[in-house]
Amino acid sequence: MSASTPASQTTGPGGEGPFPQGEDGPSPQDAGRPAPPPGEHTTPSSGAPPESAAPADDFDKDTLPAPPGATSALLRSLLSPLRGRVVLATVLLLLQQAAVQGGPLLVAYAIDSGVPAVRVGDYGPLVAIGIGYLLCAGASGGFQYAFIVASARVNQDVLLDLRGRIFRHAQALSVDFHERYTSGRLISRSTTDVESLRELLSEGLQELITVILSFVYISAMLLWLDLGLGAVAVASFVPLYLLVRRYQRRAGPLFGKRSTAIASVIVKFAETMNGIRPVRAFRRERANEEEFGVLNRHHERANGDAMLEMARYVVGSRLVANTAVAGIVLWGAYRVTEDTLALGVLAAAVLYLRRLYDPIDRLGMFLNSYQSAAASLEKVAGLLAQTPSVPEPHPDRTRTLPALASEHPGREVDFDGVRFAYRTGGEVLPRFDLTLPAGQTVAVVGSTGAGKSTLAKLLARFYDPTAGRVLLDGVDLRDLSNAELRRGVVMVTQEAFLFSGTVAENIAIGRPDATREEVVRAAKAIGAHDFIASLPDGYDTDVRKRGGRISAGQRQLVAFARALLADPAVLILDEATSSLDIPGERAVQRAMRTVLRGRTAVVIAHRLSTVEIADRVLVMEHGRVVEDGTPAELIAGSGSFADMHRAWRDSVVG
Repeated sequence: MSASTPASQTTGPGGEGPFPQGEDGPSPQDAGRPAPPPGEHTTPSSGAPPESAAPADDFDKDTLPAPPGATSALLRSLLSPLRGRVVLATVLLLLQQAAVQGGPLLVAYAIDSGVPAVRVGDYGPLVAIGIGYLLCAGASGGFQYAFIVASARVNQDVLLDLRGRIFRHAQALSVDFHERYTSGRLISRSTTDVESLRELLSEGLQELITVILSFVYISAMLLWLDLGLGAVAVASFVPLYLLVRRYQRRAGPLFGKRSTAIASVIVKFAETMNGIRPVRAFRRERANEEEFGVLNRHHERANGDAMLEMARYVVGSRLVANTAVAGIVLWGAYRVTEDTLALGVLAAAVLYLRRLYDPIDRLGMFLNSYQSAAASLEKVAGLLAQTPSVPEPHPDRTRTLPALASEHPGREVDFDGVRFAYRTGGEVLPRFDLTLPAGQTVAVVGSTGAGKSTLAKLLARFYDPTAGRVLLDGVDLRDLSNAELRRGVVMVTQEAFLFSGTVAENIAIGRPDATREEVVRAAKAIGAHDFIASLPDGYDTDVRKRGGRISAGQRQLVAFARALLADPAVLILDEATSSLDIPGERAVQRAMRTVLRGRTAVVIAHRLSTVEIADRVLVMEHGRVVEDGTPAELIAGSGSFADMHRAWRDSVVG
């Protein structure tokens, strides 16, 4: 047994509970509450999430819950920095509408004053009216152009801000969130939903303001020209208002369903393309096509229902408008014959009414955009309202790690009374106590579901424990800023994810300010230099999407080089050699013996050959350490590790 940490001290009492069958089971409990002072990080071990956390089943829906008023607050926060531009755009639209609405009034003067003057040989009034009409038309066009430019700048700034917020917030949310909320939904939030808001800002709001200004201008003009005609025209808005209210009530749920349906289509498409290899391997094309077809038809029905409701509104509004215009024209013509209404006033009234009722159809388009944007903005607001389950510590509580000894680059790791449970209540780690001395390389082995990867994720603070503390040189991980923690602890996972870009850029993610010489040195230390140098452009070779240009084993070597360049005090390797062949694994092990000397390393492994580099081996079962010692001690014993080693040795020999 290790002298520093005997087996009797590695585990403590704890209640038994159901255990998941795999390390990647249900999402762990949300721990997004403010952390108490050191020594008081305890919560009940029932696995129940805190009140502030979203219930697990919310992630099965397309819309996450948001506090009341969050949607309107989000819109205000987007527009507030641009209020000056918004006011300018509104003034320009006011002037544009004033110029537009001056036209029918000039027509009335032309008929009632300009034409009679021409009959007596006076062309002055008609010429002046014509010039005035041209000036109104020119001013309308100029103000319209200026409004489009001003509003376009507002729209683009709002959309730029919103997309940036979604991206930044999604990155800030914890791993727990991303394991429950699919990437397809995030894509839908930042594309389809943002596009809905763009349509509202670029087209819908202009239509709404145009309709409102038209109503105010034209109603005032009609009442001024003739009180009777104006009163009838204003009265015709009552049935139009009722139509709008009915459409609003019925269309809201329909557009919500349509937004959810298109999100489901995007999610299915993204998941299928991301998993194209297993799709091909298991001949899932036909089944996926059928499932996609069901979702696509559901979207078609939802979209059709929304369009049908829009058609009902348009038909109803046109019926009311045409009936009102016909009635006013007939009554006005009768009054003209009775000499109680001037012909020019009637002509102006008809022109005004057509200008008033024409935007009614466009009002329907605004309502269409509004309902769609409202549903989309609610989803974005719900996403932005989510809080990280692994929060940054309050500035007053933030601590820094003590300086490392020059001869001793590792740090001590201590699991102090740690419990961890999934949201479903399955406890992965009962009370767990473990100390890893600074500079020790520890291999953790055990069957699937034993808690190995959970141990690594708690140490990397991808999750917080349900109860207890994880300490790094005596400092609770919850008291370290993310930047401080990432400088001290680095994790290399089985996936070995590479980003699009060059090999050098992918290695330099470990330390962005590293020079090319430092990047090459890290690659040589891990044994990756030779294969990188043989690539078409060496370190400048683009690895393409997910590193698809190089093999899985080569991707793992690049991930190792990235971690080593980061120069962490604690290095976690979670099944990190699983993609390497035997020669590649041996090469990595030889390099790691030198690189890890003096550092603290936790190696999660299924391959017992990986254990050879360890100073100490922990065997886990059901969240507990059942064996603890050096590889030689455990092999010489009669425990489960000795059995596993004999079985592995026989398989190699065989």
